[in-house]
Amino acid sequence: MSSSFKSSIASPDGRHMSRLLLILLFAPALLWLFGLIVLPHLDLAILSLRERIAPRQYAPSLSQYATFFNEPLYWNTYVRTATMSIMATVMTLLLAFPIAWTIAKIAKGRIKPWLMVLCLIPFWVSETVRTLGWMILLRETGVLSSWMVSLGIIQAPIEMLYNDATVLVGLVYTSMLFMVVPLISSLENLDDSLIEAAYDLGGNGWSILRKIIIPHAAPSIAAGCIVVFMLTLGNYLTPTLLGGKNSLWFTEQIYTQFITRFNWEQGAAFGFLLLVLSTAIVWLGLKLSGQQFGEVMRRT
Repeated sequence: MSSSFKSSIASPDGRHMSRLLLILLFAPALLWLFGLIVLPHLDLAILSLRERIAPRQYAPSLSQYATFFNEPLYWNTYVRTATMSIMATVMTLLLAFPIAWTIAKIAKGRIKPWLMVLCLIPFWVSETVRTLGWMILLRETGVLSSWMVSLGIIQAPIEMLYNDATVLVGLVYTSMLFMVVPLISSLENLDDSLIEAAYDLGGNGWSILRKIIIPHAAPSIAAGCIVVFMLTLGNYLTPTLLGGKNSLWFTEQIYTQFITRFNWEQGAAFGFLLLVLSTAIVWLGLKLSGQQFGEVMRRT
């Protein structure tokens, strides 16, 4: 690089030009974030803080939030959704970690890309198709029930849909890839010599997992958990189809307020409360795990 070019970059005009180019590069992303994320959430907050007193007439009010806290159904559904989402996130992590370890450290040669393809195949179709597939498999006249009857395991077909276990299975299945991918990326960067040295020093599998592998993969674990938790917390289709009318999922309450009752103010309050819940649990999870938000976001 010539000295004249370096001096032009180092000059005030050059720094100004570099700053302008940087702004132009980030402008589409910033506009996208502002237009599709910031503005809708601001509008959601404004809607939730008003009450309809007459056609096209509104007044500032906190009655929408009072309705939430005074109605046991809404509060219980809110807590249930958070609890089920946390359970689904933990189950996804427990299942995804050995899968990621197998792909990153055990699989060799051509097997590794094929295992990744197997993880990706379910996501080649929409969530609706995948959920309907579970319904065909688990319903009373479905494949699994008929197969168990033919083998004599059960005497009569049984209904395996419309319960919490089925909802958890669907949520874990839907979110698995978003946990596996960051874990694979992190585990591939783990130096095998560290594990070998730990074994040479008398460590066992559990101590190596606890003191070496998990600390190394902690940012990716946190990133995967954040993505999976947000996906499950905001999921509408899977809990509704697999859980039926009694799924008691909070996104269903939001849908009911917006679409069925046309009560946008109440629906906005519910949506904002769901946003507060997700933010609070993510913040608490980062604090308890000792992870930094910036480091975690680099792994997503």
